[in-house]
Amino acid sequence: METIAPQLPDKISLAIIGGGPHALMLVTHLLQKHPKMRERFVVFDPSGRWMSRWENQFAAFNIPHLRSPAVHHPDPNRFALRKFAESRSSELFPPYDLPGTQLFQDLCMDVISRWDLENRVIPLGVTRIEPVANNFRLWLQDGQSIVARRVVLATGNSKEQIPNWVEKIESEYPQDKLCHSTKVDLRGLQLAGEKIAIVGGGLTSGHLAVGGISKGAKVNLIIRRQLQEKLFDAEPGWLGPKYLKGFFAESDLEKRFAMIQQARNGGSVTPAMGMQLRREARNGNLTIDENCQVVKLEWLGNSWLVECSDGNIHEFNRIWLSTGTKFDVTTEPLLEEVFAAYPIPVINGLPVLDTCLRWRGCELFIMGGFAALQIGPTARNLSGALMACEKIVHAIAKPSFMPIQAKNLS
Repeated sequence: METIAPQLPDKISLAIIGGGPHALMLVTHLLQKHPKMRERFVVFDPSGRWMSRWENQFAAFNIPHLRSPAVHHPDPNRFALRKFAESRSSELFPPYDLPGTQLFQDLCMDVISRWDLENRVIPLGVTRIEPVANNFRLWLQDGQSIVARRVVLATGNSKEQIPNWVEKIESEYPQDKLCHSTKVDLRGLQLAGEKIAIVGGGLTSGHLAVGGISKGAKVNLIIRRQLQEKLFDAEPGWLGPKYLKGFFAESDLEKRFAMIQQARNGGSVTPAMGMQLRREARNGNLTIDENCQVVKLEWLGNSWLVECSDGNIHEFNRIWLSTGTKFDVTTEPLLEEVFAAYPIPVINGLPVLDTCLRWRGCELFIMGGFAALQIGPTARNLSGALMACEKIVHAIAKPSFMPIQAKNLS
């Protein structure tokens, strides 16, 4: 059945692009501080639902629980998840009460219901952000457009990092036999008897390894250094003033970027995942090749011949690249016209925003990984989303904010 696009107002005070956890958190915090904004914002997400991409990714990788502690979630009340989980304590995982995937999902649905946000996501993607006379015209995938006074980009867009040896493959091969982890969906795969290589040593690699084995495959993890175990992808000190004070005091943004890289320090798995991987290795289902890189590979028509830097040669049915993603604002199509109208400095792909995460010269705000120079290494995580909300809501809800008059919204 064809979806009929909703009739949009000509103008709106605030447009939020993306319907994930960052966007949901922003909306609840904004409404808590500024309830009159309820009829003055719209949210665009092609799915027409909150949390759709997040849910799909967790389900595709069969992820049992989050890596963020129970205090990080979209409700403005920090203790909302713990209260919500009172009768479901078995779904909080040690050591820091990490919420189970279903528990977190249910809490988000509860937040959406309590804040009356069920029908607030417009099922259209934004294809262009066009700056016009101190506003923005957002062009939508069905050809409609809407003028917004302020825009928040909360899409989490990043580019897949593909190793350079992939470009050197000479023959054609089926796309599902070599793909980035973002394209893998364990739910639909039958892998009995297959041998799979997973390149990378982060938590996604671990989930894919465990998931692949549960579907009957034998797995090789190929990691360019030692397998690292960490509870969080950045030390807990980055969640508060312990490390952030020094980060914000650093005025050299190149040095800030280096601090972000050092804090995240490539991929790591949680201790619980490390234990699971070692168990699968003992059971003969998993081989962990550390300090190892792919040197060359060749598609033989039905399998891959893979030569590694340790001199070993393997044959695999498929290869999954769990090599992470990279944020590069200069290649983000949605920001092309904004860049042309309001050029700003960029440090290694990250935009230099003001302290409120505003694109200098206009009323565009950025959440997620693109805001790392102003938020720190946890910018893409739920804790980073909370820091971003505090900055953006302050800028939108302060007294100088003059909403578009209601007559313009009809």
